[in-house]
Amino acid sequence: MKLYYATGTCSLGIHVLLEEIGKPYELTRLNLRDQEQLKPPFTDINPKSKVPTLVRDDGSVLTEFPAIAFWLARTNAEKGLLPSDPEAEVRALEALEYIVATMHMQGFGRMFVPGNYSPNEADHDAVKARGKEIFEKGFILNDKRLEGRDYLVGKFSVADAALFYVEFWATMVAKMRLPKNVAAHYERMKQRPSVRRALEQEGLAQALAV
Repeated sequence: MKLYYATGTCSLGIHVLLEEIGKPYELTRLNLRDQEQLKPPFTDINPKSKVPTLVRDDGSVLTEFPAIAFWLARTNAEKGLLPSDPEAEVRALEALEYIVATMHMQGFGRMFVPGNYSPNEADHDAVKARGKEIFEKGFILNDKRLEGRDYLVGKFSVADAALFYVEFWATMVAKMRLPKNVAAHYERMKQRPSVRRALEQEGLAQALAV
């Protein structure tokens, strides 16, 4: 397998899952500042110009965080990345989808790329403020879910890998203070060997000390 990633982006969550699985894989880093995601050869692999992108051993390409996470979990069932119980599984997928589609895309996206939501620069402060509201609400909801739990569905799952990357953004990029249970989850995640290895491999080891 080969993971196309960009340092510190949402692909960090898939990187963590690959480390959890422990099978051989390669990393190919894209420099988003140089817009490598918009140029060949990457656009020949994924014309969506997005990370994460996973090239599987048969050469087929898988895109979109939830799809990649689900495939990794289901093809490595012995690792327990998704619960076997249908109710717990659907709750993990529910949490995953909310983090990626709402907290990331609707919240963080507005905060850091307001031009994608309004071409009028005069609107950008309002767009950013709305994004922060969405992002913070997501942490409040996940804080409630984590009450009395170490992980979102009781034990580590793909949903926790997604929550980790937005926790990383909140802490390291937005300089936000996480609510109590989410903060404890973030610290717990940073103690996982898979997370430590992924951060170190991406040159983000400084996050382990924050």
